Amino acid sequence: MINVSETAASKITELLSEENKAGSGLRVFVQGGGCSGFQYGLMIEENGQGAGDQVYESHGIKLFVDPISVRYLTGAQVDFVDTVTGGGFTIKNPNATSTCGCGSSFTVE
Repeated sequence: MINVSETAASKITELLSEENKAGSGLRVFVQGGGCSGFQYGLMIEENGQGAGDQVYESHGIKLFVDPISVRYLTGAQVDFVDTVTGGGFTIKNPNATSTCGCGSSFTVE
């Protein structure tokens, strides 16, 4: 299961509305690269469920996760943080054994 915090859900709903894409969801994925070996990716998913995707719903947001990424993201939470230097989405991943200072790169055992 992958969740979205209430703060992130509110921000995602706002972004989907601004882009006239209400009813779309969020694709959450992992790809090779970054400082630590893997990096997270987020994008608006307009086309719905792809072949093999797991679909989760959290706080009214549909999350689409491909079969490879789901192995690395089980139990993770998409959050939105707003700081003095700006805001952005983050992923809190209990499977990550280390992360990089950039916040979007991680390692697993």
